[in-house]
Amino acid sequence: MKVDPQCSYCLLSRVHYESELSTDNEILIDRIMQECIQVLNDTYAPGVPAASVSTSMHRRAYELLNDSDPYRDMKDVCNRTAEKVFPIARSMVYDGGPSDNELFRRAVLAAVIGNFFDFGVMGLEVPISLFDETFRQHFSRGLDIDDTPKMLDMLDNVVYVADNCGEILLDTLVFDIIKELGGHVTLVVRGEPILTDVTMKDVIELGIDGKVDRVLTTGSGSIGVDMEQAPQELLNAFRDASLIISKGMANYETLTEHEMGPIAYLLKAKCKPVARHIGVDVGHSVARLFEQ
Repeated sequence: MKVDPQCSYCLLSRVHYESELSTDNEILIDRIMQECIQVLNDTYAPGVPAASVSTSMHRRAYELLNDSDPYRDMKDVCNRTAEKVFPIARSMVYDGGPSDNELFRRAVLAAVIGNFFDFGVMGLEVPISLFDETFRQHFSRGLDIDDTPKMLDMLDNVVYVADNCGEILLDTLVFDIIKELGGHVTLVVRGEPILTDVTMKDVIELGIDGKVDRVLTTGSGSIGVDMEQAPQELLNAFRDASLIISKGMANYETLTEHEMGPIAYLLKAKCKPVARHIGVDVGHSVARLFEQ
């Protein structure tokens, strides 16, 4: 996916936000904003991949902050908050003893709803009843694009490219069902911290590595998956997969730049550029399969 004019102010807002997470030094924050505006000027051009612009800006901000992981505390809040909503999600997925097809669809839906929740912003102070109510509303609404029936025969060797902390706990519902159906799961996480994205450290601390057959990394702290920096083991996994499942918008932005598949994109369309690219409205829940 190519950069959109709307990406510019969204990225600058995000840089300011992460700067305030790391420091209260206003002089430093001013400098970071100035330098990242310059990075934007240097990298933004029509037809440039969106992730190359965003990665360059975030890397410069992290460098100036001298902070490799400004979101570390927020990631912890995301995970602890998601732990509270997980039992609600699991009970809804398994309620009534659904068929394999329906069970997989419900698990995918729960994972997509997890992509909608901004656990870090909502925080632990939000009553669990609000998560319950919101989750049930989205669950009742279902998927706006639902290609899950087409995926059922492709679950032998799944490569699952994860997105954020917090929602990764809901992704485990999908892992569990793939394993119950006899499939194998290779989980892919970021090679280094970037935003609230899941890393190997996060997966091990949460015990999620025990729910999958292996865990690989993208080899870098780039937004999404930078295929030029991806380890050969990951490239081989992509090549050999019966199905690649890509979670979230950043992975969508990067993996749509390459011909690969079959690949399923699971996400909530949370901004106009991504929604436009997919062909849905903002807020729609998407489980779309692309086959080569």
